[in-house]
Amino acid sequence: QVQLVESGGGLVQAGGSLRLSCAASGRTFSSYAMGWFRQAPGKERDFVAAVSRSGSNTYYADSVKGRFTISRDNAKNTVYLQMNSLKPEDTAVYYCAGRPMLAGREVNEYDYWGQGTQVTVSS
Repeated sequence: QVQLVESGGGLVQAGGSLRLSCAASGRTFSSYAMGWFRQAPGKERDFVAAVSRSGSNTYYADSVKGRFTISRDNAKNTVYLQMNSLKPEDTAVYYCAGRPMLAGREVNEYDYWGQGTQVTVSS
C-alpha cells in the first residue's frame, strides 16, 4: 500500500515556474514507477509525465516536453515535477500516481493516487 500527498500547486503568471512534490508513505517506494497526470474542469484526466523506478527513464506528453521535468528521490520517497514556461492551458488539478514495476501513460495502469493539487496559470 502506498499513500501519496501532493504539494506545491498555486497561482502563477504565464511564463512562470512551479515545482510540484509528491511524498509517498509506505515501504518500497523504489519498487513503484511514478507518474503525474492532470485534469482540467470538464475534461478527462491526462498523462503528463512518468519516471521509472530508478529514475533513469522518463516519459512526457508532447504538450509538456521541453518545459516540464519529472524526477524522483528514492531516499526521500518523493517524486517531483518541475514546470517551467507555464501556459494558461496548463491550468488543472495535478495528480501523482504510482504503480508497481513499469511506468505507464494510462490512467487505468496506476493503482495509487494522491488527492491532487491545483495549478492555475494566469495570462
